[in-house]
Amino acid sequence: MSSPDAGPPRPPRDERPPDDTGRRIKVWFRFVPREDWLPYDTEGLWATRLSADTARVDNVPFLQDGVAEGETVRFTTDADGVHWAEGRVADSGNCTVRVLPLPDGPLGRDARAVHARLAPFGLGGEVFSAEFPLVAFTVPGGADLRAIKELLVRGQDEGWWHFEVSCSTEAWRAA
Repeated sequence: MSSPDAGPPRPPRDERPPDDTGRRIKVWFRFVPREDWLPYDTEGLWATRLSADTARVDNVPFLQDGVAEGETVRFTTDADGVHWAEGRVADSGNCTVRVLPLPDGPLGRDARAVHARLAPFGLGGEVFSAEFPLVAFTVPGGADLRAIKELLVRGQDEGWWHFEVSCSTEAWRAA
């Protein structure tokens, strides 16, 4: 991501025809920035084009709520060749969880320590930046959701981190 003043970089115009399925593209999501949070109002996610106007999200979102890795989204392409998400077409069964270690907690600002706590569940995550060690995880629908939730709550209760679930499933809510 670039500096907040410049906004996120926009991708170059696509040079291939829109029916070029299987190609990775950036799909951009618009949202209202949250108060006291990162100052962005868009997020670009890598996706694999499935058709002229649909793509499967290939990475975990840091900012966009209501979407998880593996979801299929519909998009439109503007005159500059930028692909803008219009909505979700198919769920993936995955959840998105974001974890921010507390600077004064036992993990400090160490994103690797967050990874280490969740690694036994087979979860890998992406880190926003060294300065802001927010870790975004994709939680597959087949994971031990109850145990993951228990660990997340325990970590928050013990001052390791704050966490949020930005995209959940019925299975997650029932676990």
